[in-house]
Amino acid sequence: MLSGRRLDLLDPSPLDVEIEDIAHGLARVARWNGQTTGPHIFSVAQHSVLVEDIAVRIEPGLEPRWRLAVLLHDAPEYVVGDMISPFKAVIGGDYKAVEARLMAAIHIRFGLPPEPPAGIAALTKRADKVAAFLEATQLAGFSVDEATAIFGAPAGIFGGAKGVPPRLSPLDAEAAKAAFLERISALGG
Repeated sequence: MLSGRRLDLLDPSPLDVEIEDIAHGLARVARWNGQTTGPHIFSVAQHSVLVEDIAVRIEPGLEPRWRLAVLLHDAPEYVVGDMISPFKAVIGGDYKAVEARLMAAIHIRFGLPPEPPAGIAALTKRADKVAAFLEATQLAGFSVDEATAIFGAPAGIFGGAKGVPPRLSPLDAEAAKAAFLERISALGG
């Protein structure tokens, strides 16, 4: 890692996890394999901030520690990159095992349980699907009908006190890294 840490992928230590490495890596990993509009990629760092924002819209009283868990939901990708779900399914168990070990080390590093409680995992999955819907329709060329068929409609999440869906605009890598680090800092990470 740029911090000088050496991370063992087969047995990652929480002591070797540095937030600067995570933010730096995630800001340079492209969602949608880079197949999005705009002059910059839509990074996993920017996606992570979006997912955390959506989770709070769904559950406004969410504790900061669980907001942090949501924000870190894709953190292992700073090491392994972002693979599309169908490809992860083809690779199967070995990939998932490496990703789970990395996630456990990251969670422990930030004072979280190795695995989030079922309710937080479900909230994260729901917010992640809403983010994917927004990204698909605003950045990746999907029609609303196509995105709804794949990700489901984000019904009830936007509107009223929860506001309108954010307009997505990909940030350059340094701005995405800064946004991620700012959110981590605000959540006590």
